[in-house]
Amino acid sequence: MDFSNMKEKMEKTINNFNERLSEVRAGRANPAILNKVKIDYYGTPTPINQVAGVSVPEARLIVIQPWDMSILKEIEKAILASDIGINPNNDGKVIRLAFPELNEERRKEIVKDIKKMAEEAKVTVRAARRDGIDEAKSKQKEGEITEDELKQAESEVQKITDKNIEEIDKILEKKEQEIMSI
Repeated sequence: MDFSNMKEKMEKTINNFNERLSEVRAGRANPAILNKVKIDYYGTPTPINQVAGVSVPEARLIVIQPWDMSILKEIEKAILASDIGINPNNDGKVIRLAFPELNEERRKEIVKDIKKMAEEAKVTVRAARRDGIDEAKSKQKEGEITEDELKQAESEVQKITDKNIEEIDKILEKKEQEIMSI
């Protein structure tokens, strides 16, 4: 039986989980935090990294240098309007985002949030498993596969699911250690 559709759904879930984790503010400056911040550039919502140079000169500092100085205020407004929780510091040439040191309480809060994200990813993986098993059962009802092949297919689906859940757990553990060790 072909499980490529189910595998693809699970891979997309893991990629989405990874992307969401990269945007979590963990005390270190990470340019990915700006991915969802867009400015109005000549009437078009444009990501900051397409209108400015974004660099990380220090562990807890992001510097944004627009290529067109006339949009400096727009970038500042967009960052203030976003929910990243950092106040931009505008010196007329560049915008600096200084990330404060995380206290223990805030780290535990972040870890709780990423565990919730991991659980959501696992639920999505399990939903893909259910779809795969349902597909196999319907093929068995239609007589396309035998009962033994159905059991084999269910076993294969479970192996794929377990592998993906394990991958999510590994990613979560790595991110949790990163947050708690800052």
